[in-house]
Amino acid sequence: MALKCGIVGLPNVGKSTLFNCLSNARAQAANFPFCTIEPNVGIITVPDERLVKLAEIDRPQRVIPTTIEIADIAGLVKGASRGEGLGNKFLANIRETDAVIHVLRCFDDENVTHVDGSVNPVRDKEIIDIELQLKDLETVENRIAKVYKQAQTGGDKAAKRLYDILVRYKNALEQGKSARTVHIDNKEDRKSAADLFLLTDKPVLYVCNVDEKSAVKGNSYVDRVFEEVKDEDAQILIVAAKTESEIAELETYEDRKMFLNEIGLTESGVSRLIKSAYRLLNLETYFTTGPDESRAWTYERGTKAPQAAGIIHTDFERGFIRAEVIKYNDYAALGSESACREAGKISIEGKDYTVQDGDIMHFRFNV
Repeated sequence: MALKCGIVGLPNVGKSTLFNCLSNARAQAANFPFCTIEPNVGIITVPDERLVKLAEIDRPQRVIPTTIEIADIAGLVKGASRGEGLGNKFLANIRETDAVIHVLRCFDDENVTHVDGSVNPVRDKEIIDIELQLKDLETVENRIAKVYKQAQTGGDKAAKRLYDILVRYKNALEQGKSARTVHIDNKEDRKSAADLFLLTDKPVLYVCNVDEKSAVKGNSYVDRVFEEVKDEDAQILIVAAKTESEIAELETYEDRKMFLNEIGLTESGVSRLIKSAYRLLNLETYFTTGPDESRAWTYERGTKAPQAAGIIHTDFERGFIRAEVIKYNDYAALGSESACREAGKISIEGKDYTVQDGDIMHFRFNV
């Protein structure tokens, strides 16, 4: 399952520095607006200690982790919804992503200018929110104009349902609320809503970019962000992007671990961010492993066994017979598939089985 996240924020809040931590690609991290004109895109591997353990056990020829695509999108400014600061181009780049990583500047540094003259992450957040909401309102109003007649006079039930959804979005956006605050329960309605590709309907992860001394507990700026978003369905992460970039330059794992320990962290901000992005999108991981290959596969929480098999190949889903499932903890403790089989730790599951995070799976199929 391909996952694409877009890093957004005002100019000079640390987006490109964070991107540099996440990817081997190197975006220009200059101290002026719009140093990123085209979105820099990097493919990063998802850190998973379980895959490392499976590889240690089976010693396969190949180890294949899951990946995330990260796009560093140029800084938005006031008026972006009207095309200010190349806004239309940047907003289109956001539309192509699955989730938004919204970077907020939560550090003081007189050597790094702020586009609005002072550090205020709540104000910065509101600027971005308003621009995205205005663009969504434009999208919704344009679609309302197209379906209104069908909904009111054409007897088209689908158009009527879509019209009702659009009106709900319009009301929320006009009140300064994001589209994600509109809860839609019906499955068909959710599909219609998703087809609108609204910018503020995307799940969001707020990254508070702090200085090194605030990397563990945050600071007063971070506290204000927590208070501001407490009623939102969103996640917040504290990351010292400049420090993380210095850690990323270290050659060995041991050196990076030592650096993290020195500042009071047990896990890098990069690792925490990727895991947060997974949770944000309700994603989990199952594994296949053996002497040829140990591999991690991404699926959406709640996926049934045949659909999980289809992630590997459509034939697996089409001809699904059963799944042989070993729990990760059992495999790690017993040390091999044969040992798990002898201990009765392999379960045989059918089409109604809901895949669980960490399952080690072997699919039987016939086409």
